[in-house]
Amino acid sequence: MTTTARQVQAKATAEHLAAVYEINRAINSSLELDDVMEAVMDKVIEVIRAQRGFLMLRDDDGNLRVTVARGLNKEDLDTPDFQYSTTIVNKVAQSGEPLLTNNADHDPRFVAGQSIIALGLRSVMCAPIYFKDRMTGLVYVDNSLRAGIFNEDDLALLTSFAATAGIALENARLHQVEVKNARREKELSMAHDIQRSLLPSRLPTLPGYEIAAFWRSAREVAGDFYDVFKLGGERLGTVVADVSDKGVPAALFMAVARSLIRGSAISAHSPVETIEQANRLILEDSESGMFVTVYYTLFEAGGRATGINAGHNRPVLYRRREHRTELLPRGGWALGWFDNIPLTPYPIQLEPGDVLFFYTDGLTEAENSRGEFFGEDRLLDIVRNHAGAGLSAQAIMAHISEAVEAFVGDAPPFDDMTMVIVRYVGDKA
Repeated sequence: MTTTARQVQAKATAEHLAAVYEINRAINSSLELDDVMEAVMDKVIEVIRAQRGFLMLRDDDGNLRVTVARGLNKEDLDTPDFQYSTTIVNKVAQSGEPLLTNNADHDPRFVAGQSIIALGLRSVMCAPIYFKDRMTGLVYVDNSLRAGIFNEDDLALLTSFAATAGIALENARLHQVEVKNARREKELSMAHDIQRSLLPSRLPTLPGYEIAAFWRSAREVAGDFYDVFKLGGERLGTVVADVSDKGVPAALFMAVARSLIRGSAISAHSPVETIEQANRLILEDSESGMFVTVYYTLFEAGGRATGINAGHNRPVLYRRREHRTELLPRGGWALGWFDNIPLTPYPIQLEPGDVLFFYTDGLTEAENSRGEFFGEDRLLDIVRNHAGAGLSAQAIMAHISEAVEAFVGDAPPFDDMTMVIVRYVGDKA
Protein backbone atom coordinates (compact mmCIF):
# COMPACT_ATOMS: atom_id res chain seq x y z
CA MET A 1 0.00 0.00 0.00
CA THR A 2 1.42 3.37 -1.01
CA THR A 3 1.93 6.23 1.40
CA THR A 4 -0.89 8.14 -0.25
CA ALA A 5 -3.24 5.16 0.10
CA ARG A 6 -2.31 4.81 3.77
CA GLN A 7 -2.97 8.50 4.32
CA VAL A 8 -6.36 8.24 2.63
CA GLN A 9 -7.24 5.18 4.72
CA ALA A 10 -6.05 6.86 7.94
CA LYS A 11 -8.10 9.94 7.13
CA ALA A 12 -11.16 7.80 6.42
CA THR A 13 -10.64 5.92 9.68
CA ALA A 14 -10.27 9.18 11.62
CA GLU A 15 -13.42 10.56 10.03
CA HIS A 16 -15.23 7.34 10.81
CA LEU A 17 -14.18 7.48 14.47
CA ALA A 18 -15.11 11.15 14.68
CA ALA A 19 -18.51 10.36 13.19
CA VAL A 20 -19.04 7.50 15.67
CA TYR A 21 -18.09 9.85 18.49
CA GLU A 22 -20.54 12.51 17.29
CA ILE A 23 -23.36 10.00 16.96
CA ASN A 24 -22.64 8.52 20.40
CA ARG A 25 -22.57 12.00 21.90
CA ALA A 26 -25.98 12.68 20.37
CA ILE A 27 -27.27 9.36 21.66
CA ASN A 28 -26.18 10.12 25.22
CA SER A 29 -27.19 13.77 25.21
CA SER A 30 -30.52 13.14 26.93
CA LEU A 31 -32.60 10.53 28.68
CA GLU A 32 -35.82 11.78 27.14
CA LEU A 33 -36.77 9.12 24.59
CA ASP A 34 -38.19 11.48 21.95
CA ASP A 35 -35.18 13.81 22.22
CA VAL A 36 -32.76 10.89 21.92
CA MET A 37 -34.48 9.48 18.85
CA GLU A 38 -34.59 12.82 17.03
CA ALA A 39 -30.98 13.69 17.90
CA VAL A 40 -29.86 10.27 16.75
CA MET A 41 -31.53 10.48 13.36
CA ASP A 42 -30.40 14.08 12.76
CA LYS A 43 -26.79 13.13 13.47
CA VAL A 44 -26.97 9.97 11.33
CA ILE A 45 -28.40 11.90 8.37
CA GLU A 46 -25.78 14.61 8.78
CA VAL A 47 -22.81 12.26 9.04
CA ILE A 48 -23.88 9.78 6.35
CA ARG A 49 -25.27 12.54 4.10
CA ALA A 50 -28.62 10.84 3.60
CA GLN A 51 -31.75 12.54 2.37
CA ARG A 52 -34.05 10.79 4.82
CA GLY A 53 -33.81 8.63 7.88
CA PHE A 54 -36.27 6.51 9.82
CA LEU A 55 -36.00 4.99 13.27
CA MET A 56 -38.30 2.03 13.84
CA LEU A 57 -38.94 0.38 17.20
CA ARG A 58 -40.98 -2.66 18.09
CA ASP A 59 -44.28 -1.97 19.81
CA ASP A 60 -45.86 -4.07 22.56
CA ASP A 61 -47.19 -6.49 19.93
CA GLY A 62 -43.74 -6.98 18.41
CA ASN A 63 -44.49 -5.00 15.24
CA LEU A 64 -42.02 -2.48 13.84
CA ARG A 65 -43.38 1.07 13.94
CA VAL A 66 -41.76 4.25 12.67
CA THR A 67 -41.15 6.41 15.70
CA VAL A 68 -39.01 9.12 14.08
CA ALA A 69 -38.92 10.16 10.42
CA ARG A 70 -36.45 12.98 9.67
CA GLY A 71 -35.25 14.78 6.56
CA LEU A 72 -32.02 16.41 5.48
CA ASN A 73 -32.94 19.73 7.08
CA LYS A 74 -33.86 18.14 10.44
CA GLU A 75 -37.57 18.38 9.70
CA ASP A 76 -40.16 15.76 10.53
CA LEU A 77 -41.51 13.89 7.53
CA ASP A 78 -45.21 13.43 6.93
CA THR A 79 -47.18 11.25 4.55
CA PRO A 80 -47.06 10.76 1.60
CA ASP A 81 -43.30 11.51 1.83
CA PHE A 82 -43.30 9.21 4.82
CA GLN A 83 -42.98 6.14 2.56
CA TYR A 84 -39.94 3.89 2.69
CA SER A 85 -38.89 0.56 1.25
CA THR A 86 -40.85 -2.02 3.20
CA THR A 87 -39.14 -4.71 1.10
CA ILE A 88 -35.73 -3.79 2.48
CA VAL A 89 -37.06 -3.29 6.01
CA ASN A 90 -38.71 -6.72 6.01
CA LYS A 91 -35.55 -8.38 4.69
CA VAL A 92 -33.39 -6.87 7.45
CA ALA A 93 -36.03 -7.67 10.09
CA GLN A 94 -36.07 -11.30 8.99
CA SER A 95 -32.34 -11.79 8.52
CA GLY A 96 -31.12 -9.63 11.39
CA GLU A 97 -28.25 -8.46 9.18
CA PRO A 98 -27.42 -4.94 7.94
CA LEU A 99 -28.07 -4.25 4.25
CA LEU A 100 -26.74 -1.82 1.61
CA THR A 101 -27.84 -1.34 -1.98
CA ASN A 102 -26.58 1.34 -4.36
CA ASN A 103 -28.77 0.32 -7.25
CA ALA A 104 -32.08 -0.15 -5.50
CA ASP A 105 -34.31 0.32 -8.51
CA HIS A 106 -32.47 -2.41 -10.46
CA ASP A 107 -31.23 -4.65 -7.64
CA PRO A 108 -32.69 -8.12 -8.31
CA ARG A 109 -33.19 -8.61 -4.56
CA PHE A 110 -35.76 -5.79 -4.49
CA VAL A 111 -37.18 -5.79 -8.01
CA ALA A 112 -40.71 -6.12 -6.66
CA GLY A 113 -40.36 -3.19 -4.26
CA GLN A 114 -43.08 -0.72 -5.20
CA SER A 115 -41.84 1.95 -2.78
CA ILE A 116 -38.39 1.85 -4.38
CA ILE A 117 -39.89 2.49 -7.82
CA ALA A 118 -42.40 5.11 -6.66
CA LEU A 119 -39.85 7.10 -4.68
CA GLY A 120 -37.05 6.70 -7.19
CA LEU A 121 -34.74 5.38 -4.47
CA ARG A 122 -31.20 4.71 -5.55
CA SER A 123 -29.16 4.11 -2.41
CA VAL A 124 -30.60 2.51 0.73
CA MET A 125 -29.09 1.26 3.99
CA CYS A 126 -30.78 -0.47 6.88
CA ALA A 127 -29.29 -1.92 10.07
CA PRO A 128 -30.94 -3.77 12.98
CA ILE A 129 -30.87 -2.37 16.49
CA TYR A 130 -30.31 -4.94 19.22
CA PHE A 131 -30.61 -4.84 22.97
CA LYS A 132 -28.83 -7.89 24.33
CA ASP A 133 -30.00 -10.71 22.02
CA ARG A 134 -33.32 -9.13 21.09
CA MET A 135 -33.91 -7.03 17.99
CA THR A 136 -35.68 -3.94 19.29
CA GLY A 137 -35.78 -1.90 16.10
CA LEU A 138 -34.16 -0.76 12.86
CA VAL A 139 -32.45 2.34 11.53
CA TYR A 140 -33.05 3.08 7.85
CA VAL A 141 -31.62 5.80 5.54
CA ASP A 142 -32.08 6.33 1.83
CA ASN A 143 -31.12 8.65 -0.99
CA SER A 144 -32.58 9.23 -4.44
CA LEU A 145 -29.71 11.44 -5.63
CA ARG A 146 -27.01 9.94 -7.84
CA ALA A 147 -24.42 11.93 -5.91
CA GLY A 148 -25.60 10.45 -2.63
CA ILE A 149 -24.26 6.94 -3.07
CA PHE A 150 -23.58 5.08 0.19
CA ASN A 151 -20.51 2.88 0.57
CA GLU A 152 -19.29 0.10 2.83
CA ASP A 153 -17.78 2.62 5.25
CA ASP A 154 -21.21 4.24 5.58
CA LEU A 155 -22.76 0.86 6.28
CA ALA A 156 -20.08 0.13 8.89
CA LEU A 157 -20.83 3.51 10.47
CA LEU A 158 -24.58 2.85 10.49
CA THR A 159 -23.99 -0.60 11.98
CA SER A 160 -21.73 0.88 14.68
CA PHE A 161 -24.40 3.38 15.51
CA ALA A 162 -27.07 0.66 15.69
CA ALA A 163 -24.87 -1.35 18.06
CA THR A 164 -24.81 1.48 20.64
CA ALA A 165 -28.26 2.88 19.90
CA GLY A 166 -29.95 -0.18 21.38
CA ILE A 167 -28.46 0.47 24.81
CA ALA A 168 -29.10 4.22 24.68
CA LEU A 169 -32.70 3.80 23.55
CA GLU A 170 -33.32 1.16 26.20
CA ASN A 171 -31.85 3.49 28.86
CA ALA A 172 -34.11 6.30 27.63
CA ARG A 173 -37.11 3.97 27.60
CA LEU A 174 -36.36 2.75 31.12
CA HIS A 175 -35.94 6.35 32.27
CA GLN A 176 -39.33 7.15 30.75
CA VAL A 177 -40.86 4.16 32.55
CA GLU A 178 -39.17 5.23 35.79
CA VAL A 179 -40.54 8.76 35.47
CA LYS A 180 -44.03 7.42 34.79
CA ASN A 181 -43.78 5.01 37.70
CA ALA A 182 -42.55 7.76 40.02
CA ARG A 183 -45.44 9.97 38.93
CA ARG A 184 -47.86 7.09 39.40
CA GLU A 185 -46.46 6.30 42.86
CA LYS A 186 -46.81 9.94 43.85
CA GLU A 187 -50.39 10.02 42.61
CA LEU A 188 -51.19 6.77 44.41
CA SER A 189 -49.60 8.11 47.59
CA MET A 190 -51.78 11.20 47.33
CA ALA A 191 -54.81 8.99 46.66
CA HIS A 192 -53.96 6.95 49.76
CA ASP A 193 -53.77 10.11 51.86
CA ILE A 194 -57.06 11.38 50.45
CA GLN A 195 -58.74 8.04 51.05
CA ARG A 196 -57.37 7.88 54.58
CA SER A 197 -58.76 11.34 55.22
CA LEU A 198 -62.25 10.09 54.30
CA LEU A 199 -62.17 7.75 57.29
CA PRO A 200 -63.08 9.27 60.67
CA SER A 201 -60.02 10.98 62.11
CA ARG A 202 -61.61 10.91 65.55
CA LEU A 203 -64.32 8.43 66.45
CA PRO A 204 -67.50 10.00 67.83
CA THR A 205 -68.72 8.87 71.21
CA LEU A 206 -72.04 7.71 72.59
CA PRO A 207 -72.62 7.41 76.35
CA GLY A 208 -72.26 3.81 77.48
CA TYR A 209 -70.14 2.68 74.51
CA GLU A 210 -66.46 2.26 73.65
CA ILE A 211 -65.46 2.21 69.98
CA ALA A 212 -62.20 1.31 68.26
CA ALA A 213 -61.37 0.96 64.55
CA PHE A 214 -58.56 -0.37 62.38
CA TRP A 215 -57.93 0.06 58.62
CA ARG A 216 -55.07 -1.24 56.48
CA SER A 217 -54.83 -1.29 52.70
CA ALA A 218 -53.03 -4.15 50.95
CA ARG A 219 -52.11 -1.76 48.14
CA GLU A 220 -51.68 2.01 47.98
CA VAL A 221 -55.45 2.41 48.00
CA ALA A 222 -58.20 0.14 49.27
CA GLY A 223 -61.76 -0.95 48.65
CA ASP A 224 -62.44 -1.56 52.34
CA PHE A 225 -63.77 1.21 54.51
CA TYR A 226 -65.46 1.92 57.79
CA ASP A 227 -67.48 4.84 59.05
CA VAL A 228 -68.76 5.92 62.45
CA PHE A 229 -71.08 8.92 62.74
CA LYS A 230 -73.48 10.53 65.18
CA LEU A 231 -77.18 10.77 64.37
CA GLY A 232 -79.85 12.79 66.12
CA GLY A 233 -81.46 11.66 69.34
CA GLU A 234 -78.40 10.06 70.98
CA ARG A 235 -77.90 7.54 68.21
CA LEU A 236 -74.75 6.41 66.44
CA GLY A 237 -74.24 4.58 63.15
CA THR A 238 -71.37 2.28 62.22
CA VAL A 239 -70.50 0.95 58.77
CA VAL A 240 -67.98 -1.70 57.73
CA ALA A 241 -67.88 -2.36 53.99
CA ASP A 242 -65.87 -4.07 51.28
CA VAL A 243 -65.92 -3.14 47.58
CA SER A 244 -65.73 -6.05 45.15
CA ASP A 245 -62.69 -4.79 43.23
CA LYS A 246 -59.22 -3.57 44.26
CA GLY A 247 -56.97 -0.64 43.44
CA VAL A 248 -57.96 2.82 42.22
CA PRO A 249 -61.41 1.86 40.79
CA ALA A 250 -62.37 0.29 44.11
CA ALA A 251 -61.09 3.35 46.00
CA LEU A 252 -63.23 5.67 43.90
CA PHE A 253 -66.26 3.42 44.34
CA MET A 254 -65.54 3.31 48.07
CA ALA A 255 -65.63 7.12 48.32
CA VAL A 256 -68.99 7.24 46.53
CA ALA A 257 -70.50 4.40 48.58
CA ARG A 258 -69.35 5.89 51.88
CA SER A 259 -70.95 9.25 51.12
CA LEU A 260 -74.22 7.71 49.93
CA ILE A 261 -74.55 5.43 52.97
CA ARG A 262 -73.82 8.23 55.41
CA GLY A 263 -76.18 10.61 53.62
CA SER A 264 -78.92 7.98 53.56
CA ALA A 265 -78.48 7.27 57.28
CA ILE A 266 -79.00 10.92 58.13
CA SER A 267 -82.26 11.20 56.20
CA ALA A 268 -83.73 7.69 56.69
CA HIS A 269 -86.13 6.66 59.42
CA SER A 270 -84.75 3.14 59.96
CA PRO A 271 -81.62 1.06 59.27
CA VAL A 272 -83.44 -0.88 56.53
CA GLU A 273 -84.47 2.36 54.81
CA THR A 274 -80.87 3.58 55.08
CA ILE A 275 -79.48 0.62 53.13
CA GLU A 276 -82.36 0.50 50.63
CA GLN A 277 -81.90 4.17 49.80
CA ALA A 278 -78.12 3.86 49.54
CA ASN A 279 -78.53 0.88 47.19
CA ARG A 280 -80.88 2.83 44.90
CA LEU A 281 -78.47 5.76 44.73
CA ILE A 282 -75.48 3.51 44.02
CA LEU A 283 -77.38 1.79 41.21
CA GLU A 284 -78.27 5.18 39.71
CA ASP A 285 -74.71 6.50 39.80
CA SER A 286 -72.62 3.42 39.08
CA GLU A 287 -72.03 1.84 35.69
CA SER A 288 -68.81 0.08 36.69
CA GLY A 289 -70.36 -3.27 37.56
CA MET A 290 -68.78 -3.14 41.02
CA PHE A 291 -70.70 -3.82 44.21
CA VAL A 292 -70.08 -3.35 47.91
CA THR A 293 -70.93 -5.57 50.87
CA VAL A 294 -72.03 -3.64 53.95
CA TYR A 295 -72.84 -4.22 57.59
CA TYR A 296 -74.65 -1.22 59.02
CA THR A 297 -75.55 -0.95 62.69
CA LEU A 298 -77.57 1.69 64.51
CA PHE A 299 -76.66 2.01 68.21
CA GLU A 300 -78.95 3.74 70.70
CA ALA A 301 -78.85 4.56 74.37
CA GLY A 302 -79.37 1.69 76.81
CA GLY A 303 -77.49 -0.91 74.74
CA ARG A 304 -80.06 -1.17 71.96
CA ALA A 305 -78.62 -1.95 68.52
CA THR A 306 -80.08 -2.86 65.14
CA GLY A 307 -77.89 -4.46 62.49
CA ILE A 308 -78.42 -4.82 58.73
CA ASN A 309 -76.32 -7.29 56.78
CA ALA A 310 -76.04 -6.58 53.04
CA GLY A 311 -73.98 -9.57 51.92
CA HIS A 312 -71.16 -8.88 54.37
CA ASN A 313 -69.11 -11.05 56.73
CA ARG A 314 -70.97 -12.16 59.84
CA PRO A 315 -70.01 -9.98 62.85
CA VAL A 316 -68.90 -11.55 66.12
CA LEU A 317 -71.05 -11.01 69.22
CA TYR A 318 -69.50 -11.66 72.63
CA ARG A 319 -71.88 -12.18 75.56
CA ARG A 320 -70.17 -11.50 78.86
CA ARG A 321 -72.85 -13.19 80.99
CA GLU A 322 -72.36 -16.56 79.25
CA HIS A 323 -68.73 -15.87 78.29
CA ARG A 324 -69.33 -17.04 74.75
CA THR A 325 -68.99 -15.75 71.21
CA GLU A 326 -71.28 -16.28 68.24
CA LEU A 327 -71.52 -15.17 64.64
CA LEU A 328 -74.56 -13.07 63.79
CA PRO A 329 -76.85 -14.32 61.00
CA ARG A 330 -76.04 -14.03 57.32
CA GLY A 331 -78.27 -11.77 55.33
CA GLY A 332 -79.02 -9.61 52.33
CA TRP A 333 -77.24 -8.96 49.07
CA ALA A 334 -74.45 -6.56 48.29
CA LEU A 335 -75.31 -3.00 47.25
CA GLY A 336 -75.05 -2.21 43.56
CA TRP A 337 -76.40 -5.55 42.27
CA PHE A 338 -80.19 -5.34 42.19
CA ASP A 339 -82.82 -2.74 42.95
CA ASN A 340 -84.91 -4.69 45.44
CA ILE A 341 -82.56 -6.50 47.80
CA PRO A 342 -83.75 -8.61 50.76
CA LEU A 343 -82.88 -6.90 54.04
CA THR A 344 -83.74 -8.11 57.52
CA PRO A 345 -83.11 -5.99 60.63
CA TYR A 346 -81.41 -7.85 63.46
CA PRO A 347 -82.13 -6.28 66.86
CA ILE A 348 -79.64 -6.81 69.68
CA GLN A 349 -79.94 -5.87 73.35
CA LEU A 350 -76.44 -5.45 74.72
CA GLU A 351 -75.51 -5.83 78.37
CA PRO A 352 -72.47 -4.29 80.08
CA GLY A 353 -69.31 -6.08 78.93
CA ASP A 354 -70.85 -7.31 75.65
CA VAL A 355 -68.84 -6.71 72.49
CA LEU A 356 -69.70 -6.47 68.79
CA PHE A 357 -66.84 -6.99 66.37
CA PHE A 358 -67.19 -6.08 62.68
CA TYR A 359 -64.58 -6.88 60.04
CA THR A 360 -63.90 -7.52 56.35
CA ASP A 361 -62.76 -10.80 54.81
CA GLY A 362 -59.16 -9.55 54.73
CA LEU A 363 -59.08 -10.66 58.39
CA THR A 364 -60.53 -14.17 58.23
CA GLU A 365 -58.83 -14.86 54.87
CA ALA A 366 -55.42 -13.62 56.01
CA GLU A 367 -53.03 -16.37 54.93
CA ASN A 368 -49.76 -17.56 56.41
CA SER A 369 -46.76 -19.06 54.60
CA ARG A 370 -48.28 -22.57 54.86
CA GLY A 371 -51.40 -21.49 52.98
CA GLU A 372 -53.61 -21.59 56.09
CA PHE A 373 -56.37 -19.00 56.68
CA PHE A 374 -56.80 -17.12 59.94
CA GLY A 375 -60.44 -18.23 59.89
CA GLU A 376 -63.57 -17.60 61.91
CA ASP A 377 -62.87 -20.14 64.66
CA ARG A 378 -59.57 -18.53 65.57
CA LEU A 379 -61.26 -15.12 65.53
CA LEU A 380 -64.06 -16.29 67.83
CA ASP A 381 -61.53 -17.64 70.36
CA ILE A 382 -59.46 -14.44 70.38
CA VAL A 383 -62.48 -12.19 70.85
CA ARG A 384 -63.82 -14.40 73.66
CA ASN A 385 -60.48 -14.53 75.49
CA HIS A 386 -59.74 -10.82 75.39
CA ALA A 387 -63.27 -9.47 75.71
CA GLY A 388 -63.77 -11.88 78.60
CA ALA A 389 -60.77 -10.35 80.35
CA GLY A 390 -62.67 -7.07 80.58
CA LEU A 391 -60.28 -5.20 78.30
CA SER A 392 -61.26 -1.95 76.61
CA ALA A 393 -62.34 -1.85 72.96
CA GLN A 394 -58.98 -0.38 71.99
CA ALA A 395 -57.05 -3.07 73.88
CA ILE A 396 -59.11 -5.87 72.32
CA MET A 397 -58.44 -4.39 68.88
CA ALA A 398 -54.71 -4.27 69.59
CA HIS A 399 -54.67 -7.95 70.61
CA ILE A 400 -56.58 -9.01 67.47
CA SER A 401 -54.23 -7.00 65.23
CA GLU A 402 -51.19 -8.55 66.91
CA ALA A 403 -52.65 -12.04 66.57
CA VAL A 404 -53.25 -11.59 62.84
CA GLU A 405 -49.76 -10.16 62.34
CA ALA A 406 -48.17 -13.06 64.22
CA PHE A 407 -50.23 -15.59 62.26
CA VAL A 408 -49.35 -14.14 58.84
CA GLY A 409 -45.67 -13.65 59.63
CA ASP A 410 -43.62 -12.64 56.60
CA ALA A 411 -46.37 -13.41 54.07
CA PRO A 412 -47.41 -10.23 52.22
CA PRO A 413 -50.97 -8.99 52.81
CA PHE A 414 -53.27 -10.24 50.07
CA ASP A 415 -56.32 -8.15 50.87
CA ASP A 416 -57.36 -4.99 52.66
CA MET A 417 -58.34 -5.38 56.31
CA THR A 418 -60.82 -3.31 58.26
CA MET A 419 -62.14 -3.83 61.81
CA VAL A 420 -64.50 -1.99 64.13
CA ILE A 421 -65.16 -2.93 67.76
CA VAL A 422 -68.09 -1.61 69.79
CA ARG A 423 -68.06 -2.51 73.50
CA TYR A 424 -71.04 -1.69 75.68
CA VAL A 425 -70.03 -0.62 79.17
CA GLY A 426 -73.43 0.55 80.46
CA ASP A 427 -74.43 3.59 82.44
CA LYS A 428 -71.28 3.51 84.62
CA ALA A 429 -69.07 4.64 81.66
